[in-house]
Amino acid sequence: MTTPQPLSAVSKTALAVARVRALESAAGSPLFTDPYAAAFVAASDEPIRPQHRPGPLATALMRQTVLRTRFYDDRLVGSGCDQVVVLAAGLDTRAYRLPWPAGVRLYELDLPPVFAFKHRVLAAEGAAPRCERTAVPADLLTPGWADRLVGAGFDPARPTAWLIEGLLVYLTAEEAATLLTTVGELSAPASRLALERGRSGKTVVDDPSVAHITSLWKGGLGTGTAGWLAAHGWSTEEHPLHAVAAHYGRPMANPSGTGFITALRTAPSAP
Repeated sequence: MTTPQPLSAVSKTALAVARVRALESAAGSPLFTDPYAAAFVAASDEPIRPQHRPGPLATALMRQTVLRTRFYDDRLVGSGCDQVVVLAAGLDTRAYRLPWPAGVRLYELDLPPVFAFKHRVLAAEGAAPRCERTAVPADLLTPGWADRLVGAGFDPARPTAWLIEGLLVYLTAEEAATLLTTVGELSAPASRLALERGRSGKTVVDDPSVAHITSLWKGGLGTGTAGWLAAHGWSTEEHPLHAVAAHYGRPMANPSGTGFITALRTAPSAP
């Protein structure tokens, strides 16, 4: 029997996200329901309830995670694209829980150990995807991931809905720009992209309860993410977190200026 490879430190953050989704799913009047999130947490032998009281940043991150889950759910299902790509998919279960239009093909990319853990849990739960789903094991920090995606059936000539959820903050500015450049090269006109706006390092609160996560942050493109996209063939729209929160009936202050970006590919893909 092959011994499962351990998850990397960054990959383990997907368990924290699954824990938030599990808590929201069990709450009254949840913004979404993820029937598999609790199973991921249980399989990891980590409790759903945190052992220590969350600090201010931990609380803010949990609220942002809930809001971004529903925000991205709505953007992907309503994108009008029949080709969807989720980068650094982690323990995402959108292929299994969302009401996808007929004909949608969804690709997930992440590291092999993540998929091994994820597929083991989903198989135990008897989960079945609600669209055509293809898992593509790949390292997004290497140039080969684009070839792997195309080799799995992805068509760069078709408009695509891309999701980059919770990833760029763990990359350097150079790594983030390289990743987004490749996404642009794979994106036909009318493709759509959803991702976080990025935060200023000056707004990060010292919170020991999430130090195991924030210590991994490298910042990505920060608050310059939308500007970078606009300069590289995308028409962007920013969605401040407080506005998204109000839209979903969860009003909150947003002193850090965080939020989300949606973008439409306007320039043709590189040859």
